[in-house]
Amino acid sequence: MRPRAHQSDSEVGVEDVMVIRQVFTPILIAASLVLLISFAIRASFGIFQIPIANDLGWFRTEFSLAIAIQNLSWGIATPFFGAFAEKLGDRKAILVGVLIYALGLALSSIATTASGHQMLEILVGVGVAGTGFGVVLGVVGRAASDEHRSLALGITTAAGSAGQIIGPPLTQYLLHSMTWQDVFLVFSGLILLALLSLPFLKAPPKVSKSELEQSLMSSINVAVRDPSYMLIFVGFFSCGFQLAFITAHFPAFVTEACATIDPNGLLAKMGVKKTADLGALSIAVIGTFNIFGTITAGALGGRYPKRLLLAGIYMARTVLFSWFILTPMTPATVLIFSSLIGSLWLATVPLTSGLVAYIYGLRYMGTLYGLVFLSHQIGSFVGVWLGGDFYDRFGSYDVVWWVGVGTGLLSAVVHLPVRERPIQDRAVVA
Repeated sequence: MRPRAHQSDSEVGVEDVMVIRQVFTPILIAASLVLLISFAIRASFGIFQIPIANDLGWFRTEFSLAIAIQNLSWGIATPFFGAFAEKLGDRKAILVGVLIYALGLALSSIATTASGHQMLEILVGVGVAGTGFGVVLGVVGRAASDEHRSLALGITTAAGSAGQIIGPPLTQYLLHSMTWQDVFLVFSGLILLALLSLPFLKAPPKVSKSELEQSLMSSINVAVRDPSYMLIFVGFFSCGFQLAFITAHFPAFVTEACATIDPNGLLAKMGVKKTADLGALSIAVIGTFNIFGTITAGALGGRYPKRLLLAGIYMARTVLFSWFILTPMTPATVLIFSSLIGSLWLATVPLTSGLVAYIYGLRYMGTLYGLVFLSHQIGSFVGVWLGGDFYDRFGSYDVVWWVGVGTGLLSAVVHLPVRERPIQDRAVVA
């Protein structure tokens, strides 16, 4: 094929159409629908914090612990769902995940004690794992070509961001007309719509002969003995810490700490009249910019070293966190921060999952990425729980923001020495 610069407009147009057809397959569309629904619900839990606390008289720490347990359960279950999918089939894994998710949401609607709600969040977390990145990105990764895999992973991840745009405003709207218990029941029914995608979610086992001959345990053993894998594992902690803290606490943080909204200003004319509305809007803004950021990261990951892109993303987050906590909070700074952090939000996911697939192969991508994702969710647990605990102790979130700055800087540094070469092309240091 001639260089693109020498092609006619008609040849370029035909090539672009072919790329679109190669990337936007039925598998990618169906996988994106699963993530969209799952993450629309998952991204909404921070909106429930104040209504549930006011209704049941819980401390901020108690609700935070419930969400932290959800995140940890999600992380622990992800590699198991990845192995389940690789052994018994992707569709069966997602079916189990959807049913557990629906059950956890339905039972959460009748929880009246903090401990009861916290235990039920285990079911919700397991359900998110079965409908989340570990299984869904594994399907897409095996189905995509080598050339377009990073972009396909970015587009699928961006579908989760689309759910983040829909979920929080929908939750806020529903809470105006029904109780939080009823909203949980609505979401329990909504997650069942993900079952419509199952007929299309069967990816071919695009793996090499050597990968087919390798067992799951030997693949895990090779990966965990590789320093690069452990660096990726450590680096993903920061992503979970930062994202989960913001998802769970940012709406409440904005509601309580932001300057009042001008009743005659643009936001008020758009229907954002209270800081609580701004808190919900901020999560949607993050999701909106995340779509563009994630797809861009996926596209760049096919051209440039993924480890360097990841280091750059974490460094940018570090700078952004520092600026936000040092700047007086106003509706304008909230929206600026939300748009910028949104562009960096899930941009790490296609790069991290693509890095795992590139270095360690496609055969057990779901399981190996799931183990790395466990670090992400340990970070999520710490971020959500620490946010609530420090708020109750000190009356503010400032210390947690600075912890987020430190973890972001750590992640930027640890990705630099990652050896971005297929494992079979180099000797693993014992």
